[in-house]
Amino acid sequence: MAVRKAESLHYSIGLLGISAGSLLLAVHFYSIPSAAPVVPSTALGVLLLILSSLLAYAGIRRSQRDASLFLSLCLTISVFWCGYGVVFILEGQGVLNDTGDFRNALVPGLVTFTLALLIVAVVGFLSREVILALIASAVSLASAHEVAMHYSTSFGSSAMACNYMIVCLVGGYFALGRIVYFLSKEKIALPGTDLAKNKAHEQLQPTGGSVNHFAVFGVILNLLSASVFGCRLLGVTSKLFIGQVPWLWAAGVYQIGVCVLSYRAMDVLMATFFGFTSILKFTGGYCLLYPVWQTEEPSFPTAFLVVFSILFAVLALFLTLKSLADGLYLLFYVAYCIALACRPKGFFEGGPQGVDVAIFVASALMALIHLYNVKASTKIPIGQGVVRALLARSSFLKLREGADLHTPYLGYSKYADAEVLGYACSVLASFAITMTGDPQAPLATVVIPWVVVAGGILKFLGGSVAFARGKTLESSAFILYAVMWTIWGLARYGGLYGTTRSFHTAVGIIAFMLFNGFIVFCTLFLNITWFFYSLAFLLIAVSFLLDAVGALPVGYDIAATVIFGLVSFYCFLSALCSSVFEGSCLPMGRPLVQLSGVGGGMTKCLHLPARKASSVKRIADILKSGGTCGIPTDTVYVLVAACNRPDAVEKAHRSKRQAQERPMSLWISSLKQLEPAKHLFSPLLWDFMEAAWPSPISLVIPRGAWVDFLGMKDSAKYVGTPQSIAIRIPDCSVTTHLIDLVGPIVVTSANPTGEADTTHHNQVYAKLGDKVDAVLCDGPSPENIASTVVDCTKIDSGNIGFFRVGIIPKSQVLQILEQVQKKYSLVPGSGTGTPKSQEEHPNHSHAVRNGVGTAAPVHSADGNHTRL
Repeated sequence: MAVRKAESLHYSIGLLGISAGSLLLAVHFYSIPSAAPVVPSTALGVLLLILSSLLAYAGIRRSQRDASLFLSLCLTISVFWCGYGVVFILEGQGVLNDTGDFRNALVPGLVTFTLALLIVAVVGFLSREVILALIASAVSLASAHEVAMHYSTSFGSSAMACNYMIVCLVGGYFALGRIVYFLSKEKIALPGTDLAKNKAHEQLQPTGGSVNHFAVFGVILNLLSASVFGCRLLGVTSKLFIGQVPWLWAAGVYQIGVCVLSYRAMDVLMATFFGFTSILKFTGGYCLLYPVWQTEEPSFPTAFLVVFSILFAVLALFLTLKSLADGLYLLFYVAYCIALACRPKGFFEGGPQGVDVAIFVASALMALIHLYNVKASTKIPIGQGVVRALLARSSFLKLREGADLHTPYLGYSKYADAEVLGYACSVLASFAITMTGDPQAPLATVVIPWVVVAGGILKFLGGSVAFARGKTLESSAFILYAVMWTIWGLARYGGLYGTTRSFHTAVGIIAFMLFNGFIVFCTLFLNITWFFYSLAFLLIAVSFLLDAVGALPVGYDIAATVIFGLVSFYCFLSALCSSVFEGSCLPMGRPLVQLSGVGGGMTKCLHLPARKASSVKRIADILKSGGTCGIPTDTVYVLVAACNRPDAVEKAHRSKRQAQERPMSLWISSLKQLEPAKHLFSPLLWDFMEAAWPSPISLVIPRGAWVDFLGMKDSAKYVGTPQSIAIRIPDCSVTTHLIDLVGPIVVTSANPTGEADTTHHNQVYAKLGDKVDAVLCDGPSPENIASTVVDCTKIDSGNIGFFRVGIIPKSQVLQILEQVQKKYSLVPGSGTGTPKSQEEHPNHSHAVRNGVGTAAPVHSADGNHTRL
């Protein structure tokens, strides 16, 4: 029920956001014939930007639940209004002041979204999602009318306003339907507004494994950038200028977002492709901005574009394993990079613009095919699995398949591996700086976007994803190199670098070299390829330093960057092969230095994802066999052993270097496991345990014969103290299920005594090494604070204490005890208090006897008294 309400919320937010923006544009177009517009251009642009952000949020959040046409509609209109809004802001600020500038700025985007939304509308009608189809078709018609209005005065603005009013009416109908649905308690649903039916229909569609539903939107973004340059070639627009930059950069920003979301969809190849195309979009926008401060057009580094075409070709080759049509589609970008390399003025010449027209047509066709295949039961054939079937017969190359295709060695990650993109960006950045450039006009050569976007932004993205997958060293290196590429690219090729800054630049480079030196040292223990990768970057840093102090030998910088580029290219191929093929087609090599401690053994600690029942069962088998495991809980990660395995408990005790003042505790899954020994507990203590659990509250209770009922045997000497034992029922379904399979477990924190608590599964092995046999991985801990430990050894006399106040505050524990004591009342006519539940515990007398009608004080650990 909660999930359905969340889906309804995001769906409603999206459609109402579209309706609000449409109402705004309807008012704008109705007021065009008047002397003064109702909404000024700048205000209209700002409001459209706000609504585009809202639509992006709604589309992304909704997409996490199911594959829906709503995703494509929301994100397409979001990027449309983002670029549209910035153009209106430029017009309102007087930037587009020449005759025809406003038309030249708007038309490429309007043409794109006329076609894109028409595709969404067609698929919507075919899949019977009428509301979404009506909205898409109305906005598409409004965009087409606006294009016609800019070229012919016979088309008035009222047509656009009418189309946007249709969107408002459809949105109002949907809002009314949702209100009626909730007021009638889900009994009345207007046609087209029942989300449950839509979801059920989508779940009936067969799916072939993991599907990247964001790929359609990424292809639509390629339509937008191709339209900007294709319209110039076809004469639809009269020039390329700053007014078209919003479309290109909006597409670039959204495509980086699609890249991240594709990693979330476990689609490495398409994520890498969208990362590549985002670089082209930012570069195109940079080139259109350049004439603002220079009269001549910028030139392109040929070597870089040749390398870029090679990367596209390799990626296309691997993508044919997924889909033949997708692989062929990438060949258009191979041709595009070659066309840019052959023409010194790049985007401004006819050759690349002709390829843009071809990309526009191909992108429209691919968007239609992919969007239709997502919704329809009968698919349009795109050669999916054709090349894979041929390679399946090969004994040399074996394809990686299965549900755990992208599972990291640490067992848990929401993202696929981004190392392919990280290495590719290193290749691009290194070959981009082989172009020396003119010191008098550093911006005349297009280097900044290649270095800053590829080497900076996307490499930082790769480092962030690597960190999310538990690759701490690799992520640190990627992020460090991203910072270095960004700073050096802006300083050296952005006109910020001069002789007066040489000393300060040298100091900064030396600091980076020291950090990279540490990374080089660490890679000795990783693998040989990473050692050469980090060492080659050290050579580049040396060339930066020599250049800063004016002592750079001729040709050294070119040689260093080429070496780093070649090493990065090998890493790129190796990462691609490892993501597609089993085995080591292009191995990264073994560590140069082997350690006998943490991370140095031939075998690694087993890491299993907690979301799988099979993983929990396997952990249970390890515990039953006498192993020790790190597991997630309702607080921090802990190290556990089966209490009926003294050898395992002793191993956990030794591995922790357990201090006497921090004894190990005992966990159970329910009080039923203590039921046979219930008569050995006082009634107040039993009721307090029943009221306090399950929760992050550990109760220290007196040691007694009840311990023998749990089958602890020789393990008992390692648990608690001779006088008491801490016991708890965790409020975590995974943990309690594991205890149900194993029986009571002995628990201690998953860190050496005296160190900080472990809050992520990555830290368990890092802190305990081969002393732990397996880790059940569930990502970050829900809390960073341990449990509250309550001293109940004197609860029968009315006294409790607090050894540690953790996530549960002291006041809440005292409140629980107060509620338990309210169950005990005085029997009329007696002089002492008699509990109602006395008959439930005939072997014990009530522990609280402090006079008629008076409750005993509870003593907290700090010596204060609390009257209950």
